[in-house]
Amino acid sequence: MTTDVSGLTQLGRAVDAPASPETAVLERVPSPHRGTRYVVRFTAPEFTSLCPMTGQPDFAHLVIDYIPRDWLVESKSLKLFLTSFRNHGAFHEDCSVYVGKRIVDLLEPEWLRIGAYWYPRGGIPIDVFWQTGPAPEGVWLPDQGVPPYRGRG
Repeated sequence: MTTDVSGLTQLGRAVDAPASPETAVLERVPSPHRGTRYVVRFTAPEFTSLCPMTGQPDFAHLVIDYIPRDWLVESKSLKLFLTSFRNHGAFHEDCSVYVGKRIVDLLEPEWLRIGAYWYPRGGIPIDVFWQTGPAPEGVWLPDQGVPPYRGRG
């Protein structure tokens, strides 16, 4: 089985990191299993953005789950999109929800959720969760597997 990649602009090519999340190009490929309900998970344990107030780096562990309809996100374009946040100043909540909404706008999936597990800033971790609606019944949806922050325990 082959996937049509004729319209992709980044896969198989050297591509510079996008200057910002707004200019990053997210691309999609046809789902090879249209009509089959399954979950796709992306885990980005080294997500980085900048504090919009101090310019200091913030770090998060992102887990993105979605149930595709007709499209899958092309993983290299997702990696470049997430990389574009490294020089982008925004609060945790904005980064987290923006990532989810951009993917939803691209794919129009049956369902999507994002868990953004941010490492402490000022001694307080911030976790941000967003989803497009209730989790569909009848689909195996594993726990995101990221334990609550415990510090030194």
